Amino acid sequence: MTLVFTVILIALVFEFINGFHDCANAIATSVGTRALSAGQAIILAATLDLCGALSGTAVAKTVGAGLVDTNLITLTPILCALLGGIFWNLVTWYYGLPSSSSHALMGGLSGAAVASAGGIQGIIWFKPSPQLGLHGGFGDILAFFKSTGLLPKVVVPMFAAPIVGLILAFVITTVLYAIMAGLNRSAHIRIRHANRGFRSLQLLSSSWMAFEHGRNDAQKSMGIIALTLFLATSKSNALDNLPGWLHFLRTPQFDIANWVKVLCAVTMAAGVSTGGWRIIKTLGKNMVKLEPIHGFAAQTTASLVIEAATSVGIPLSTTHVISGAVMGVGATKRLNAVKWSIAERMLWAWIMTIPICGSIGYVLTWVVLKLGRVAGQS
Repeated sequence: MTLVFTVILIALVFEFINGFHDCANAIATSVGTRALSAGQAIILAATLDLCGALSGTAVAKTVGAGLVDTNLITLTPILCALLGGIFWNLVTWYYGLPSSSSHALMGGLSGAAVASAGGIQGIIWFKPSPQLGLHGGFGDILAFFKSTGLLPKVVVPMFAAPIVGLILAFVITTVLYAIMAGLNRSAHIRIRHANRGFRSLQLLSSSWMAFEHGRNDAQKSMGIIALTLFLATSKSNALDNLPGWLHFLRTPQFDIANWVKVLCAVTMAAGVSTGGWRIIKTLGKNMVKLEPIHGFAAQTTASLVIEAATSVGIPLSTTHVISGAVMGVGATKRLNAVKWSIAERMLWAWIMTIPICGSIGYVLTWVVLKLGRVAGQS
């Protein structure tokens, strides 16, 4: 039972760190354009993150039961996966790099599953949706992302999401500039006056972005905790002799209990409320000089992409999406308006996240299991 509570506690620590590490996703552009003060932005993000976290479980079910074979994994690998994700989040936070907490967790979980199963059979790579191949075109694309496994839920979205965010943000910003130019000719409205309106609109786009961040990111720890309780109930029988007042912990079938939703949502909101100033500075100020029109376009783009991903249970990297969107709006000014050296540092952090966290999860799991076998033989 001690191991069960340890895993839950570490999962909540990961959720808290995820909150202050990734809160920049929702509020950096608002702070960078001075649409909101840092304090106002954090209060808004914490509140809407909490609401979003309570609004669904599709992503939680993907993380808990759609990426690794639950028959070949135990509580120890889950704990090691969380430790790997926490380590990488703290390293990238220290250097102000907006890397993906999602991919840190997915990488750690995959590496731990491989070590636990003794091979790659511990990972669910691809389990096609029954609808795949029935519709063709866009229907098959949607069916692919509704499929289960690391390939459709993590690997492909890892590359597709920032590219979609960049292109869509570029298009939306270009359209907004065209509308503003038309209004300027017909009604003598200057862009700087229009920016005042976009500062107000950023209240809406920031709120939407914060809600979607909570709706996607907070669910990852929900899935980990639910998986922990399911394994402890069905495999290790660690929860068989619980006192009556703790019977709510028993989870004979994989499901996301309401108390797990609330606990993770509150923890995420608490993490967001502490702020992630290093990453906010990188994303909101250092990479591109943003105006309110850019902030509105970037947040709206990111919210649209995250909403689409969450609806099919993809544990998307909100960091990748908003970063791609910021690059997209910056490129509408001119290509050299984006500080591509900073973007390059971020890209390397993205590329390294899954391999590094996977390696940490694998090594930690292998060492712990090896020590356990040695202790059992002595």
